[in-house]
Amino acid sequence: MHKQKKEIYNFQSEVKQLLHLMIHSLYSNKEIFLRELVSNASDAIDKLRFESISSPKLYENDNDLKIQISVNKAQKTLIISDNGIGMSKKDAIENLGTIAKSGTKLFLKSLEQKTNKKNELIGEFGVGFYSSFMVSDQVSIRTRFAGTTANEGILWESSGEGKYNVTNITKKTRGTEITLFLKKEEEEFLETWRIKNIISKYSDHITVPIYMQNYDEKNKTYFWEQINKAKALWTLNKSSITDEEYKDFYKHLTNDQKDPLIWSHNHVEGKQEYISLLYIPQKAAWDIWNRDNKHGLKLYVKRVYVMDNSYEFLPNYLRFIRGLLDSNDLPLNVSREILQNNAVTGQLRKALIKRSLNMLDKISKNNIEKYQIFWNEFGLVLKEGPAEDHENIDIIANLLRFTSIKNNTSEQNMSLQKYISDMNEKQEKIYYITADSYLAAKNSPHLEIFKKNNIDVLLLSDRIDEWMMNYLIEFQGKKFQSISKEDLSINKFNQETKIKNNEISTEMIDFLKKVKKSLGDQVKDVRFTNRLTETPCVLLSDSTEMTTQMAKLFSAAGQSVPELKYIFEINPKHLLIKKICLIHDENKFNEWIKLLLDQALLSEKGHLDNPHKFIARMNKLLLK
Repeated sequence: MHKQKKEIYNFQSEVKQLLHLMIHSLYSNKEIFLRELVSNASDAIDKLRFESISSPKLYENDNDLKIQISVNKAQKTLIISDNGIGMSKKDAIENLGTIAKSGTKLFLKSLEQKTNKKNELIGEFGVGFYSSFMVSDQVSIRTRFAGTTANEGILWESSGEGKYNVTNITKKTRGTEITLFLKKEEEEFLETWRIKNIISKYSDHITVPIYMQNYDEKNKTYFWEQINKAKALWTLNKSSITDEEYKDFYKHLTNDQKDPLIWSHNHVEGKQEYISLLYIPQKAAWDIWNRDNKHGLKLYVKRVYVMDNSYEFLPNYLRFIRGLLDSNDLPLNVSREILQNNAVTGQLRKALIKRSLNMLDKISKNNIEKYQIFWNEFGLVLKEGPAEDHENIDIIANLLRFTSIKNNTSEQNMSLQKYISDMNEKQEKIYYITADSYLAAKNSPHLEIFKKNNIDVLLLSDRIDEWMMNYLIEFQGKKFQSISKEDLSINKFNQETKIKNNEISTEMIDFLKKVKKSLGDQVKDVRFTNRLTETPCVLLSDSTEMTTQMAKLFSAAGQSVPELKYIFEINPKHLLIKKICLIHDENKFNEWIKLLLDQALLSEKGHLDNPHKFIARMNKLLLK
């Protein structure tokens, strides 16, 4: 027999790091290796089913799809085999020697930092195969890609120490057979009861039958026993599925170790026929803010698996929703391009958005504690909604949570419904302020008039807030108003402190003229204000111009920002203003006015273009 040549390859450096973590037992729950290998086998069978729609010959006269598990106690081996799509030589090198997914380094960093969460991360990142080395001294894989000839099989072998071998072999059947040579201390995984227990725990709802090889002592023969239910859970009647089964299926579907917060299971018949099973997790995926974050639903067409991460059915602001869609109306040979241009996709998307938002609405009304867990984890993602989905803006707005002056906590737990129900009777608008932090918003001088009049103001300090408020125009007939912008409605509930011309002395009128002359075109206008009680002056944006926070967003994104010209408002009742009013030396007066402007700029923007000049001016005036 002709001996095949063995080729030796080096693992990618990230794989070496990952294997080092695996082999040195940083995972407490080692049984998950079996969950991962069975999941990979199931995916290989799903892929074969899908590819066989257009190429039936890939079945090679064997469409009895299954996963088989057997043990050999004498040799201390555990074998997991499937008759799925299999791998070519190129596939074996790419899939088993490298991690193609971007963000690998970030993942490895997460692994090293979160020692208590490693079992969650391994499945979430999709590097489950490497978990084999937690329990094995050596792993060998015999595989052949469906539709190729028997002599195109591949043997892949490694002890997980930096290198792996690839050899051409003869393999009569398509699919993949993984043999684990177990470490001495891991021989519990040779026990039939232990394997059955793990399959029952993690893989019961895999739609492929999983068989375990048993030995009949009486007849001295081996036989195969099915050890999972192999029923598509989503196709069953809701009333026959327990909460525990829903939770177990979620964990199988997502590799999440935690239970979901809530789920929604729907069978729809009529114009469209589909089944959806949507879940909301407790925790965000580690890469939810990555640009290439994989999200979306697992798509089935007439019970046949088609693809993972079908993002076409949910908008980006709902990317935390996990689950599946099984449609009777889409073509079996559907591709991403077909999905994007298919009318059925648009109808399904509309329906699934509604179901997702209704699920959130339900939990927000029925379980405030659970909704707060959701908001703390995914609130920032949901805040993208008003800009992305104008059609559902009312329900999204109702789901948003804020903090405010009266809330007196940085936790965002107030709904707009609550804000409106507690509104001052003279109040016409929903007032808010945006700032870089909760403390900056809470201590802004813009709030003084509102505190005095017992009017609540929403305190917005997330980076996305300013952008979101461009799309949130009104809620239940009440318009939103930024309090750092010019607004005449404030005067209506502040009549008693309104500054009347006859109350302003001649000296103050002259003072105002001198300030205007001193500042020239540095500001848009200078005027007296009744907004302030404790602060000498404040800057306002013109009602038609960009706010400070929006300018910061543009600047952070590398976009050019037009020069902001503020309205400089002065509190004529403030002692400092009254003292400056008495200064006759023009140079000294100008220095004080520039200091006041810098103070107001610092309060408004959080920084100055030239802080050293401000400090020098302040020190000079203090010395005098």
